[in-house]
Amino acid sequence: MHKTGIKGFPYYLGLDSLDEVATRTDRVCVLNILGGESRQVTPVSHAFSGGNVVFGTSPGRRGQRLATPVGDIPVYNNVREGLSDGLAFNTGVVYLPPSGVRDGVAELIRVNPDLRKIVMITEKISVHDAREIRALGQANGIDIIGGNCLGVADSWNRVRIGGALGGDHPDEVLLKGSIAIFSNSGGFTTTIAQYLGTEGWGTTTLISSGKDVYIHYAARDFAHALKNDARSKAAVLYAEPGGYYEHEVDFGKPVVACVVGRWKSKLTRAVGHAGALAGSGDRAEEKERWFMEAFGVDALFTPEYPVVSAKGAVVTNIAHIPAALSAVMRLNGETPDFAPRGNLALKPWIANDQGLELPAELALPTVEAFSPYDEQIRGLRTQVGAVIARQNMKDKSGATVMDPRTQVTSVHGYSVLDLALQPLEANFALPLVHEIATENDRAMLDIAVAAEINLVGDPALAAADAARDAGNSPNTVMAAATAIIGPKRVERTLACSARLIDLFAHSGLLDGRDEGFDIGVIAVDDETRALFLATEAEANDPRPEAMLKAVHERGGRSVFLKLLESLGGRLSRDAILAAISTTIAWGPLMRKRISRLTAETLPWYLRLYGVMIGASIPGRDHRRGSLCGIPRDERFGRWTMAEFLFLALTGKKPTEDEVRPLQILTGLLISNGPGSITAQGAKGAVAADGPQTPDRVQINKAMVGFLSHSGYSHGGNGFEGMAFLIEQFRGVDLKDPADPGHGLDLKAMALAFAEKYKHDKRHAKEAGSDGPRALPGVHHPIFRGKPVNYDPREQFIAEYLSARGDYNVFHAFYRALVQALYETGASRYVFCVNIDAVIAALLLAILWKDYRSGALSERDLETAAFNVFLYGRMIGAAAEIDDHLNRGRNMDTRTPQELCAFVV
Repeated sequence: MHKTGIKGFPYYLGLDSLDEVATRTDRVCVLNILGGESRQVTPVSHAFSGGNVVFGTSPGRRGQRLATPVGDIPVYNNVREGLSDGLAFNTGVVYLPPSGVRDGVAELIRVNPDLRKIVMITEKISVHDAREIRALGQANGIDIIGGNCLGVADSWNRVRIGGALGGDHPDEVLLKGSIAIFSNSGGFTTTIAQYLGTEGWGTTTLISSGKDVYIHYAARDFAHALKNDARSKAAVLYAEPGGYYEHEVDFGKPVVACVVGRWKSKLTRAVGHAGALAGSGDRAEEKERWFMEAFGVDALFTPEYPVVSAKGAVVTNIAHIPAALSAVMRLNGETPDFAPRGNLALKPWIANDQGLELPAELALPTVEAFSPYDEQIRGLRTQVGAVIARQNMKDKSGATVMDPRTQVTSVHGYSVLDLALQPLEANFALPLVHEIATENDRAMLDIAVAAEINLVGDPALAAADAARDAGNSPNTVMAAATAIIGPKRVERTLACSARLIDLFAHSGLLDGRDEGFDIGVIAVDDETRALFLATEAEANDPRPEAMLKAVHERGGRSVFLKLLESLGGRLSRDAILAAISTTIAWGPLMRKRISRLTAETLPWYLRLYGVMIGASIPGRDHRRGSLCGIPRDERFGRWTMAEFLFLALTGKKPTEDEVRPLQILTGLLISNGPGSITAQGAKGAVAADGPQTPDRVQINKAMVGFLSHSGYSHGGNGFEGMAFLIEQFRGVDLKDPADPGHGLDLKAMALAFAEKYKHDKRHAKEAGSDGPRALPGVHHPIFRGKPVNYDPREQFIAEYLSARGDYNVFHAFYRALVQALYETGASRYVFCVNIDAVIAALLLAILWKDYRSGALSERDLETAAFNVFLYGRMIGAAAEIDDHLNRGRNMDTRTPQELCAFVV
């Protein structure tokens, strides 16, 4: 039957007043009612509207029903089946995918002569289909709203059709009042209604127009219905760039227009709402001007400059809408619909200032959240540490990232170039606290590791020596010792750590170094006291007293040690290690930078650090009370991590000049990115354990994974670089590698080697053999295809040495060598000197005099180079292991069968 539209419109429009948009007499059919969005939204709409959905369609699902709070909605294969069952409707809601919308609209119109309205929720309907939909609606007298909208609602009629206006609780948002809303954004339609309530304004009809390229029910149509709606005294419009829908529209009643999207004028393609494209003349700025001219105002409304007229105001921030509306309505002699409901001031439910002293205007007090969020927040307040979402971590890392532009790795946001300048203790702590440790915590870490390095009488040392005697590589020696430090070896330490966290978790302690904290509020029962005190079997262990003495000598502060010392008994080494670890972890734990799991397992990592370093020292140098002849008290009381590493490499205490390059090297070697073989070895070992339950946490096994993936080519290349340099400088009269006046012609040495290398390559090619081996520390272009290559870490070292006025003849030779290889034609471009060459050059310079005197053999030098790599990478491995324990899901790291190959 032919339907007559409203007079005066050049196209069909059937909605004469806003009170006709969504009524209690409307009956609705929903297409794709069992789709993901409809399944969530339709039951709420149906219940709020008193049961206005008569049926829905979902092909192949006839007979199914959609449950709602007010009864089930029947589902049919198509619209005709529902009509044939005697069900009648006048409004269709479309949740179909974009490609099916046109056919869905056509079906609604074709089979139902009583159809009056269609609401299209679907977004990104093609322009071609939108044109046909428009034509179908016009030809058959159907009002169409959308697409890409959240439907319509009426606060007076208590009806919602299609979409989610008012959210999950529309009865709380759709408050009866005198303001109509027309918005390009569905989500903001609800938000604006909520905001209006803070100034006492309720709503009449709310229309989410959508913002696809075609807006089927547009501002001009809304303006006509607004004028004829006696309930609506004013309106709020939310407009985005794109289209001329709002141009020269007479609304007839006061309007507050919110125009957004100035930034979109800088874009060349659609973002978000498909129609919000910047075009000529319909930018946000142009729309602002249209409204300002219509309202007779010369500026935008802001709280500081409240520019309004009786006709309206223009804002660019939705938070300003309520105040602007109130100002406009006062000029029209109108008062709010009800008492204000709250305000738009920021009301944080949760606050974490990370320990910063904030100015008063930023240090906002928290307020009680409303239900059910208040209960959830109360639960959060009892939570200790961060809770990290689980995800698939294959080929991913939450700890390390490689900058593709600079090829420099960062660990927890700190570049390895910056870490190279930090004390080594800070680097050893970083993977586990995600921050640079304080001086107090660095001293604590020194003491904790010192207590673990001397392995006399420990089966870990026997395992390391056995591996060493069997001729194994340095990483295998370390792995043998590491395997011994399993969960049972650290069970009591971890129990002490967990108990300390329990005791102080909700005490208000924010800083583990705060010895002014009243430990009298901490109740320690007999069972807990027994856990912390030494047993009879530990009576002969001198380390507890040595550790405590060292803490006091270094001025170390720890409220946890203070508590332990107040217990009135001899403390165990496990308890002291746990107290030191908890001191280091407490601040980050309270600031939720790290998880409780990380804080509890920190003692295990510290013990492993000590054992791995100690295992690299031959068993003959481990003695009761001394290590390499250095007395226990001296090591505990004053030594740093860098000095421990140097001792492990050389068997002697270093000078300051010897410590510095070792510290820098170790910092640079922490990580080479999440894709490195060592990182994959560590992560793979964790991933193989499946879900991380307490009984499956095997940190030492993961460390073995890192060690087993280190080798002479990957990791031990500094070993080969050392051998290469020794060969080049064999028989050369070099007394001091740090003296630039050494008298050697490095360029001539490099050219001579390059010529021989080129000759050997050519001869091998002619003979069909492999040719000379790749040069250690050279063949490793970082930026492939560049005429001159460099490793950023090597460049950093060069600049650092230059700035200090330091010199290293071996490093200088490597730089001359890559240039000579290019100049002689042995290479097509200038190779980089990589970090392995730097390891070899810096270490050889430190150890050269001992080597020339015979105190160290070539094998000792090569092993030292390999161990330096391992010391650095154990830090990076700790970061990857901890990251995966906290973040990783169980994952399958196997290669798919179809990607495996058989080589013949």
